[in-house]
Amino acid sequence: MSTALRPDVEGTSERRADKRGGRWSRPAEMVARSWATTPGRLSIIAGGLVVLILLTGAVAAATTMSKSDTTTDLVEIHEPTAADVQRLYRVLSDADAAAASSLLVAGDEPIEMRERYEDDIALAGPTLGLAALDRSGDPRVTEQIEIVGRQVPTYAGLVETARANGRQELPIGGAYLREASHLMRTEILPAAERLYRIQVERVADERDSAVSFPYTATALAVILFVALLMAQVQIRRLSKRRLNIGLIVATGAIGLAVAWSAVAMTAHSDLVNEGHEHGSAQVNLLADTRITALQARADELLTLVARGSGGAYEEEFVKLSRTITGEVGDGGTLREARGMTEDAELSAHLDKAIGAAERWLTTHGEIREADDGGQYEEAVELAVDRRRVGSSAQEFAALDDSLSAAIASARQHFVDETVGGGRALTLLTTGWVLLALVAVAGVVGGIRQRLREYR
Repeated sequence: MSTALRPDVEGTSERRADKRGGRWSRPAEMVARSWATTPGRLSIIAGGLVVLILLTGAVAAATTMSKSDTTTDLVEIHEPTAADVQRLYRVLSDADAAAASSLLVAGDEPIEMRERYEDDIALAGPTLGLAALDRSGDPRVTEQIEIVGRQVPTYAGLVETARANGRQELPIGGAYLREASHLMRTEILPAAERLYRIQVERVADERDSAVSFPYTATALAVILFVALLMAQVQIRRLSKRRLNIGLIVATGAIGLAVAWSAVAMTAHSDLVNEGHEHGSAQVNLLADTRITALQARADELLTLVARGSGGAYEEEFVKLSRTITGEVGDGGTLREARGMTEDAELSAHLDKAIGAAERWLTTHGEIREADDGGQYEEAVELAVDRRRVGSSAQEFAALDDSLSAAIASARQHFVDETVGGGRALTLLTTGWVLLALVAVAGVVGGIRQRLREYR
């Protein structure tokens, strides 16, 4: 019985061996056998080239599409959101300055001053909502938005209490306003500024991604070129013919795609970088200047609200104003921005801003002289009366308007250059797909012609 079963056992062992080694080795054996013959070798070369062409074309097309989409998002989503957040900071800071101005004039509060404060607070909500559109799941963004959204109503309540006491000429109104301003300056505005920094960081990351070098696509293109050249050499040896038209067409198609990509992506990177250097970089610097100016303006008004105990506010004003104009009015961020630009329109706005800043600081000196000399009413009028020629309110408004116009001009330059960069990639994705198909057709056609010679 044992003898009868032995053949089955041996057969089973052979089948197991076949499963373990034979079946897995069959593809390799088939390739080796095919490579040993000229038609088989030509078929393997054709198959390998087709796969490599399709892979290179797919990666290059995907890379181009990714860069194009990133550039579009940069212009349509990320940079506008950064501008919205900067606008949020501006309206919140302006609301604080308007509230301080209202308290200073007490019962003589002009209706336009009241409306300005209410408009700023009303704009804060929608502007915050626009900033939230680009949160992209970032918990830092959510945290800052929650701080602003939670604390603004508290701030508004304190301001209303201060106004009510101010209308009755009760000194406690100033205390409520200082508490409201403290909340604004220590929690709300820092959160808005952090939100702005996060968005600026995101813009920089997206820009870096848009202009990054396409290493993977480049490596595949180099490998493909080498493979095409080696294939032509190999086929020349096998067929004893100098040229293979199909492979020449394939090489030309890939060469055209690579040259097109090199020109388009270089133009794209140059334009996007130009938009940053003379656009978004200017916007960042000017936005920082505007934030600093708004902080200094609040300090100027709170010094008067404190009525003799606002030394800390005045010290901070001096420090902030030097950041804007320099130690002796010959430096600072305004002149730094002026030195960075060659654009005539932007230069004109910055020249106006520099002049307004100098006049504002001169008027501030007159306010301090009047306040320190016991002329408090004169100091208040000089600080808050927008109708008075040369008042601090008027000169600061001119500075803020000039900065706003300069930021808008720099933003437009960024948009124009970046959109131009995006246009440089127009049709490149489609071009890669079509040229890759042409290359595939060239390879298949060229090698098929050689295979026919062996039939």
